[in-house]
Amino acid sequence: MPRSVNHVASRAKRKRILKLTRGYFGARKNVWTVAKNTWEKGLTYAYRDRRNKKRNFRSLWIQRINAAARQEGMSYSGVTSLRQVSRLTVRFSLTSL
Repeated sequence: MPRSVNHVASRAKRKRILKLTRGYFGARKNVWTVAKNTWEKGLTYAYRDRRNKKRNFRSLWIQRINAAARQEGMSYSGVTSLRQVSRLTVRFSLTSL
């Protein structure tokens, strides 16, 4: 007796991933294994870069706060120490505007 395989589910899975890779270059959009690998790699890049985005913005905020502090004749570390002494809790994103 031949082996029974659920072709409906496996084809649906392939179609779903091929639909997600639409717009990619070359074989990355229509060859199943290449498209699947590209899609999985894209997920890892997205996960990594969500964290890198936070890192980059924090760095940008620190630079902006430092530049504003220098215009007032202070250093960034001086501003942060004053903020800690006065027990202010202000977010970087708000103070950098």
